[in-house]
Amino acid sequence: MKIPTRHLLISAATLALLSPPLASAKTADDSSADAAAPSGEDIVVTGHVLKDMGLMAGSIEIEGDALVRIQAAQIGDMLASLPGVSATSFAPGASRPVLRGLTGDRVQVLLDGIGSIDASSVSADHGVAIDTLTIDHIDVLHGPALLAYGGQAIGGAVNATDKRIPRKLPDGPFDLTVLGSLSSVAGEKSAAGSLDIPLGSRFAAHLDASWHSANDQRVGGSVLSEPLKAEVLGLAADLRAEGELTGAAELDAAAALKGRVPGSFTRGSTVGAGLAFIDSGGSLGVSFQHIDNRYGIPARPGAGESGVSIAMAQTRLDLRGHVDTSGFIESIQFRAAYGDYHHSELEDGEAGTRFARQGIESRLELVQEKRGGWSGRSGIQYTTGKLSVTGEEAILPANEDTRLGLFTLQSLRTGIVELEAAARLERVAIKAAAAGFDRTFHLHSAALGASLHPSEGLKIGINWSHGERAPSPEELLTNGVHVATQAFEIGNPGFNRERSNGFEAFVQYDGPTTRLSLTGYRTRFAGFITPIPTGTLNEGVPVYEYRQLPATFTGYEVQVTQKLMQWGNRTFSLDASSDYVRANLKANGPVPRIPPLRLMGGVEYAAPNLTLRGEVEWNAAQRRVGTFENPTRSFTLLNANATWRPMGQDGPLTVILSAENLLNVVGRRAASFTRDFMPIAGRDVKLTARISL
Repeated sequence: MKIPTRHLLISAATLALLSPPLASAKTADDSSADAAAPSGEDIVVTGHVLKDMGLMAGSIEIEGDALVRIQAAQIGDMLASLPGVSATSFAPGASRPVLRGLTGDRVQVLLDGIGSIDASSVSADHGVAIDTLTIDHIDVLHGPALLAYGGQAIGGAVNATDKRIPRKLPDGPFDLTVLGSLSSVAGEKSAAGSLDIPLGSRFAAHLDASWHSANDQRVGGSVLSEPLKAEVLGLAADLRAEGELTGAAELDAAAALKGRVPGSFTRGSTVGAGLAFIDSGGSLGVSFQHIDNRYGIPARPGAGESGVSIAMAQTRLDLRGHVDTSGFIESIQFRAAYGDYHHSELEDGEAGTRFARQGIESRLELVQEKRGGWSGRSGIQYTTGKLSVTGEEAILPANEDTRLGLFTLQSLRTGIVELEAAARLERVAIKAAAAGFDRTFHLHSAALGASLHPSEGLKIGINWSHGERAPSPEELLTNGVHVATQAFEIGNPGFNRERSNGFEAFVQYDGPTTRLSLTGYRTRFAGFITPIPTGTLNEGVPVYEYRQLPATFTGYEVQVTQKLMQWGNRTFSLDASSDYVRANLKANGPVPRIPPLRLMGGVEYAAPNLTLRGEVEWNAAQRRVGTFENPTRSFTLLNANATWRPMGQDGPLTVILSAENLLNVVGRRAASFTRDFMPIAGRDVKLTARISL
């Protein structure tokens, strides 16, 4: 399967735009190609320009020890305890983020600003092709700047940054990081390492590798929810009445299952390498990554097939470059990636349905020099990909999508007032030759924001955004039994673009002892695309038709931290957070799989050598559920962790001992398709050590 040559040429032409600035960026004092960077100069490649512009209202940044503490096999489960974030939690090996009640195509999952180039948005049982062990930094993004990544990112975006393309030259002969962990809940073991070495005065090379393995996940009690248990016992009684004693006994055993979820294992490995040229006038780097994972798919008793797992692999090549210029344009930045992804759905070791996706994504951005209070950036993004699905359960024809977008982000700060604006024009073409389908969508998205800075550390603002999203190939062309959702799904090739208008108000305060972030939002969809049950059966499962309906999402996120005491370099603080979203479909009631009200609180002691933290998370019951969905009960999690730096705050060794779900409760995420037979993990004690040299 090949990406058409014309798509390769478009990306190559975009890259070629960098060549003239690479030469002209040199000053008169540095005209020689062999001139070295000034001795001792620490040159770092910029990585967070959007946030520096102030365009990321309500966004969350996580890095360092905090990132190590929450490490999990999938990025969705890593972030599920952050305000405004939940996870699909289909299985430990398949979990995408849910932002403000939205997921799938409406939430962008990025690796250093470029899509994950996989099939994770096609179905909830598909894992995200991002190696969480090698991530250095994660941003959960909201606000007008999302238009830099696509008008379809209505819920937000998650951007994971790794170190595979070096951003700076190592300070010494090398930079080495080694990470290892042991976890009790599934007998999990993981290890990762990365090495950066300088090659002369302008080049840096990078190598990394990771490995993880986990058995079936333990849970705090019954595997099945009470409604599903009653359903399974009823099926067992029917089989017994028909004389099918073996089948009845198997269902009885499934209903009584406690303590461990069969078929929820994960294991995998990743290798990667990178090389970068880093100079005072710019940089250019490339990287290679290969991921190889296998994970189990838990079966719904009485409906699914046991012994199902997914073997997935991805080979990915990335390119990143930037050139510093002078004048109105301060720098030119370029990112591109090629991904070759495939997975097989295995049944008792035999390959069944196969998914394969190849894709290219590239973006060129012009960053304006800050003049007075005015800053901005504009760019072009080009994406193309081809998805092939083969096998008995292939319900989606092979298809190709191509996206070309132009965007600009502008920010003006004058006195205590800050104004922001963003706009995006996008052309999306979707083709499926086997189905005779060929459509093009022209999308227009825009955002405006205004904020006040009445005092030091205080920001009060409001944002408006208009988003337009082209229907995904799954929403347009699906036709057949979707085993992951246990439904016969029917797409609609006549769908129009999905449009939304959203308002967001926020207050942010960062003071000497208090930090506060409060965001309220409301988004109205003119044609929200979602599967709706028809009340009929086909091949023994309910029929769902994708339809376009008006929908409204309303919610809030709040987070506050209060430093209670400080003596020397030691502090004692309290924090609290909460989130809630209410989503309705016109004339159809609640939107399915919406997270409930959640309250969280923590207490933390922090010293240079030791950090101690305890936290509690209460999840309300979710009774506002869609048709054929079961409600979820409330549950409370109690967590604790200790971070020890025996050689000092800046020392090379960090040891983290964490305990999650200390009360060993059974909890079920309302956003999960599999919540009735895939509870959250039970009590888990995890020991992690990291060495950085």
